[in-house]
Amino acid sequence: MIGYYVHHQGSGHLNRARTIAAHCPLRVTGLSTLPEPPDWPWPGDWVRLPRDDDGDPAGFGDVTAGGRLHWAPVGHAGLRGRMASIARWIEAASPRLLMSDVSVEVALLARLLGTPVAVAAMRGDRTDPPHRTAYDLADLLLAPWPAALPEPGWPSHWQAKTVHTGAFSRFDGRPRAASAVDPGRTGRSRTPRRVLLLMGAGGSDVSPGEVKAARAATPGWEWTTLGGPDGGWSADPWPALCAADVVVTHAGQNALAECAAARRPAVVVPQDRPFGEQTATARALTCGDLAVVTPVWPAPETWPALLEQAHERGGDRWSRWSPGDGAALAATALAEAAAGGTTPVRRPGAPDQPAAP
Repeated sequence: MIGYYVHHQGSGHLNRARTIAAHCPLRVTGLSTLPEPPDWPWPGDWVRLPRDDDGDPAGFGDVTAGGRLHWAPVGHAGLRGRMASIARWIEAASPRLLMSDVSVEVALLARLLGTPVAVAAMRGDRTDPPHRTAYDLADLLLAPWPAALPEPGWPSHWQAKTVHTGAFSRFDGRPRAASAVDPGRTGRSRTPRRVLLLMGAGGSDVSPGEVKAARAATPGWEWTTLGGPDGGWSADPWPALCAADVVVTHAGQNALAECAAARRPAVVVPQDRPFGEQTATARALTCGDLAVVTPVWPAPETWPALLEQAHERGGDRWSRWSPGDGAALAATALAEAAAGGTTPVRRPGAPDQPAAP
């Protein structure tokens, strides 16, 4: 059995956990503040954890324990309860491995209890003491990006235990709708062309006024928004992705993986996130020439040219970012680590070490 800790912020961690668990040959028990999703591949194998971020922040004390942890509010009953729940589950289940996606504190707890640990790696500057502790103690690092576009500055001992899966999505392998055919390649034109704006569930740096101004500046394009305070919500955004002529998105791992699965042209606007995660991801996209990247939300008058540039570029380059087998590769890597393997699995033909950026 494998334990899989799922962070509750945004939707990407849960989507990634479901996708990997569906390919895993070992039973996977989810551990999370979130409720068990109805489509969890291992029904009933889920431990619901108390929240550790509610209450009066004035009483949280030094949540970083002097900079050695990321989140450990002092005297918080929810934190105490969730850590006790995880410890009781580890004692009862004796898992072969615990996957942390992501919590330094949960990774550290599992390892202190003698359980091997895998950690979902994240882009950005992860050289702070808590991240270094988690990455150093992990038996396996899963990096959901291609080895050809590495995160610069990683020490060799991290690289040696990393499996670069490439991005992966719950939609990998799903047939694209007929509306996804690029009308420019068939000699037909579609007016207005369609923009899908993905705002995400983890917060947004873009105001409704900025979106309204971009719409007004692009009369030949029809905009649809999913996510954010003013956007619609869809349990299945795949048809909207496939129908888009251009996707405008932030640089979150999940949003990019879904855009890549649909092979849609994209304008990527990274948002401010801890440790510069989305900025680092955008840098890799630029290096790989995978999408049109702009560091901040563009001025209204620049949108027509950006959308045309993305549309002309097309979406075929996304195959470099998301080969389509990343979830299966991740599941295999977890199963082999759980079995005591010491050499990470690698995609056939992948380099033993990432190339320099």
